[in-house]
Amino acid sequence: MKRILTALVLLPLVVWVVLAGPQWPLLAIMALVGLIAFHEFDNIAAGQGVAKSGWAGMVAGLAVLFAPEPVWVTIVVVAVCLMSLELRQADLAKSMTGAATALLGVVYIFGAWRCAIGLRAINPHWLMIALLVSWAGDTAALYVGRSIGRHKLAPRVSPSKTWEGSIGSVVGGVLAAGVYAHYLIPPAPLWAVLAVAAAGNIAGQLGDLCESAFKRGAGVKDSGTTLPGHGGWLDRIDSSLFSIPVVYALLRVLTA
Repeated sequence: MKRILTALVLLPLVVWVVLAGPQWPLLAIMALVGLIAFHEFDNIAAGQGVAKSGWAGMVAGLAVLFAPEPVWVTIVVVAVCLMSLELRQADLAKSMTGAATALLGVVYIFGAWRCAIGLRAINPHWLMIALLVSWAGDTAALYVGRSIGRHKLAPRVSPSKTWEGSIGSVVGGVLAAGVYAHYLIPPAPLWAVLAVAAAGNIAGQLGDLCESAFKRGAGVKDSGTTLPGHGGWLDRIDSSLFSIPVVYALLRVLTA
C-alpha cells in the first residue's frame, strides 16, 4: 500500500514537470533528486570499502548538470578535480578507487539527467516514453514473473527476477510506448517507437540489475529509506538512469 500511495503522489508531479511545466522546476527536481541519489550511491560505495566523496562529488554532479555545452569538457575537468582531491587520502591505496567511484556516480546519475534535458528539448513526449518504458515494464514484470516466472534471470544479483518477467517487461514497455506515441507523437514512425522502446526497456532492466549488484556487494537491501515502499531515491530511478541515455542516444542517431 505504501508503494502505491507514494507512486500516486509522485506520478502527477513528474508528468506535469516533464510535459507541461517550465524548465526550472525540472532542473530543480533533477538537482534535488540527483543529490539525494548520489548521497545514497556514496553510502553504497562506502559499504564496499570505498571512501566517500561527499560534498565534492555532489558539487561535481551539479557542475555536470548545469554546465554549458560541450558538457564533455566539464566531465574532464570534474575527473581532474576528483583525482586531485584524492591526494588527501591517508591510505593512497584507496585513492584510485575513490576517484573512479566518485566519477562513476557523477556520470551515472547527473550524466543521465543531462540526457533527460536533451531528450526533453527534442520532444517532452519522448522523455515521458523513456520513463514510461521502465514504469510499465516494471509493472508487467511483476505480474508476469509472479504468474509464470520459472527461470531465474540473474540469481546472484536479484534472485526474484525471472526471464519470463524480463520478457513481460519488454512487451509491456513496448506496448505502452506504442499506444502513447500513437496518440501523442503521431509523426513518429511506429517501427522507430517500438525499437527505441525495446532498447530503453532492456537498458532499464540492466540499470536495475546493476544497482542491485552494487547494493548486494555492499550488503544492503535498499539504497535508502526516504521513499515509503520504494526504499531510496536511487532504487526508484535506477532503471530510468539507464533508459533515458539510451533513448536519447538512439533518437540523436535516428534524427541525425
